[in-house]
Amino acid sequence: QVQLVESGGGLVQPGGSLRLSCAASINSFSIYTMGWYRQAPRKQRELVAAITSGGSTNYVDSVKGRFTISRDNAKNTVYLQMNSLKPEDTAVYYCNARRSPGAYWGQGTQVTVSS
Repeated sequence: QVQLVESGGGLVQPGGSLRLSCAASINSFSIYTMGWYRQAPRKQRELVAAITSGGSTNYVDSVKGRFTISRDNAKNTVYLQMNSLKPEDTAVYYCNARRSPGAYWGQGTQVTVSS
């Protein structure tokens, strides 16, 4: 059974940093495209960042230059380093593992940016 377990969320002041981790219990982790999504109250879930099996990355415009996604295939883990956090980054962050034709989701971790 596939499991994605996120950790690293919490409360941080504006301008601060957090590092999210997603540990995946999944066979052939290295061939999955891994992504981080977020959902703020009363908003749709959006893709924040993704990294392919080959290491290519993409980011939503609002986080470019502030967030970095990376993966460690030896540890079956994907990370999201978040710097210069803003109140508008407040959301539940979800890990996603995608390989056609399906995808898996984690349970989410709350990130709150507030003074």
